[in-house]
Amino acid sequence: MSTRIDRISEEVMKALADAIRLVKDPRVQGAMVSVIRCEVTNDLRYAKCYVSVLGSAQQAGEVMKGLKSAAGWLRREVGHRVQLRYAPELVFELDNSITHGAHISEMLHELKSEGKLGGEESQ
Repeated sequence: MSTRIDRISEEVMKALADAIRLVKDPRVQGAMVSVIRCEVTNDLRYAKCYVSVLGSAQQAGEVMKGLKSAAGWLRREVGHRVQLRYAPELVFELDNSITHGAHISEMLHELKSEGKLGGEESQ
C-alpha cells in the first residue's frame, strides 16, 4: 500500500473514532466502541472499518446495527474532518480480537491462581 493511502486510512480511523462518540443512536451511545483499524481502498471509495465492542455478543450485534444505521451521518462527519473531495463509504466489520484477548488473559489468570500454570520460579 502507498504511504498516502496509509495516511488517509489513519486519518479516517481517528475521525471515525471521534465521530462515533457523537452518535445519538441509543444502541451505540451507551456502548464501549473502539475503532481498531480502517483500510481505505486505493480509489478512496470504500473504507473497511474494524470496530470492537466491549460487552456481550448481543450488545455487539446491536451496536453494529446502530453503526450501519448511522453510516451516512458518520460518512459525512468523516468527510468533513479528513477533508477529501469524496468521503469513502464506510463498511463496518466486528473485530473480536480485544474481547478474545481479554478472555484468554482471564483464563490464564485463573489457571495461574489454581496452580495449574507454571509461573515464574522464585529467584
